[in-house]
Amino acid sequence: MRFLSFLLFLIPTLAWADAARDFMSARAAFAAGKAVELEKIAPRLLDSTLEPYVTYYRLRMRWDEADSAPTREFFARVEDTPVIDQFRGEWLKQMARRGRWEEFAAEYPNLVEADAELTCHALHWQRREDEDKALLGARAVWFTDAAQSENCLPLFAAAIGRGFITARDVQQRMQQLLETGKLSAAKKLNSSLPATARWPLTELEAAWRNPQRYLQKTAFAAASAGRRAVALFALQRLARRSVNLAHAEWQRIIGHFSEDERRQGFAALGYAAALEQDERALGWYEAAGTAELGEKQLAWRVRAALRAENWHEVQLGIAAMSPQQQSEAAWRYWRARALKALGRVAEADALLVPLSREYHYYGQLALDELGEIPGAWAPTAKFEADEAQIEAMQGRPEIQRTILLYRMGLRTEAGKEWDWAMRGLTDRELLIAAEVAQRNGMYDRSINAAMRTIELHDFNLRYPAPYREALQTPLQEHDVEEAWVYGLMRQESRFVTHAKSEVGAAGLMQIMPDTARWAARRLGLKGYRKGMIHQLDMNLRLGTYYMKNVYSRFDDNPVLASAAYNAGPTRAKKWRANRPLEGAIYVETIPFDETRDYVRKVMSNTIYYAKLFGHSDETLKQRLGVIDSKVPVVSADER
Repeated sequence: MRFLSFLLFLIPTLAWADAARDFMSARAAFAAGKAVELEKIAPRLLDSTLEPYVTYYRLRMRWDEADSAPTREFFARVEDTPVIDQFRGEWLKQMARRGRWEEFAAEYPNLVEADAELTCHALHWQRREDEDKALLGARAVWFTDAAQSENCLPLFAAAIGRGFITARDVQQRMQQLLETGKLSAAKKLNSSLPATARWPLTELEAAWRNPQRYLQKTAFAAASAGRRAVALFALQRLARRSVNLAHAEWQRIIGHFSEDERRQGFAALGYAAALEQDERALGWYEAAGTAELGEKQLAWRVRAALRAENWHEVQLGIAAMSPQQQSEAAWRYWRARALKALGRVAEADALLVPLSREYHYYGQLALDELGEIPGAWAPTAKFEADEAQIEAMQGRPEIQRTILLYRMGLRTEAGKEWDWAMRGLTDRELLIAAEVAQRNGMYDRSINAAMRTIELHDFNLRYPAPYREALQTPLQEHDVEEAWVYGLMRQESRFVTHAKSEVGAAGLMQIMPDTARWAARRLGLKGYRKGMIHQLDMNLRLGTYYMKNVYSRFDDNPVLASAAYNAGPTRAKKWRANRPLEGAIYVETIPFDETRDYVRKVMSNTIYYAKLFGHSDETLKQRLGVIDSKVPVVSADER
């Protein structure tokens, strides 16, 4: 009988500690390349649920051996774990590098998750049987990170030579790379362009360093196509720094560019202006005319129209999107709003009705537009599974591995195991798995499983409320709404108490260290130390205090307060308009993708928690309300 039984909470502390210590030692030995030490530890873990990881470590350190039978036996296992597929992918890359293509071709069909490098290796093998199909496949991955993989370059070169990847494709990829700060990668692709269309690389570097100086010091009369392309890049780069400076330079040099290039220039100005919430954006988008716009440019054309409450332009902007982009929830909702504003109510309702059945921010707003009973859409019934089903789910090896890895603090590995285990489960099985995760304190995994259901739902699992007793004191001390606090915590940390972001935010409420120190001083906590930010009670107290602070600073407006919590009060104020603005439009036009998504989810979460707590039937649209203008509105009597 395995020492790791399915009821992990019944495992003797000593047995669990021994297993964890051995596994972490094996992991460390593998990372350090200490094969002898790993072989000493491995026998002690052969009967454990984590054995596949130990076997992976051992095989990785021996894959240069001539005997491949142990590797093939590992691949042939029926045990379902991502570590086997991970090793399969690494082994396939090794086979490709060594030119052992027959072995590669035999195992590749069994791979579940292929990255760009493996996709290119597979296409390289496919060229032997069907060159055209392989080169067409190469174009499909051209606009991904595969374009930077050395292993993909010969394939791309062939696709370019045969015309499967066009000069326009090369230019678009170069622009993509430049937009994401990858100058060196963009320069490498320049040689793939026809000689007459190549960008002068010394000028590209100058435009990168100082776009305004480049535009001012360069002559564009009778300029080559490459120089004009660099100028458009410089204009785009300058516009992101200062729309006014970019517009002034463009007005000075525009006469040296073709009609198509002029449209591209105005598109760059329109996009940058929309991000800056500059009212000139729509005019510049109009001047761009038939210019080919990317998805982000199209999205911000619509957001600029929303900001101006120009519903005709909102409708036209969404209609210009690809069918795939139009199908996104945001654009289905705003298209319906535009149609409704234009008097086409039946068409609007045809979009709103199916959208209202989706459980997210836009689904809630769609339901509000239809005028349904507030809160009626949030199911409160709790899914009931019997203990036998729960024990059976927890007894699965993949679930055991997740729990063990999670307990050892290996959340990345635990997350991969969990996602792997959730594949193909029915709604009922997903909810049982969510219950298992919740009982083991893995609230983020519980939410992950509960959110995957399609027809059978349990909103108590989707929106759990752990640590509720500990939260009551800070709630009363700072007078903050419980549903909003939970809405924010769910988004910030998924209730992982030791969550830490890349920028240093910590704990359930993801407080920045500087903010925590400031809040501690304001609360008079003289004994506060940096490490205390991870303590549950302290994290809740400091976080709710800061929430109350930003809430009060923004006249008790939860939309502005949520934006301020994520991006800072200065930015939240800056994003207001010069006139009162519908809350949903304010949220939609937040320039930072992360903050826009954050505010949407916090506000949506708050509605669900308010319903589950029985606190409020206020709709999402009511909570979003109207955002006051940047400047005080002066009434007629005060003028």
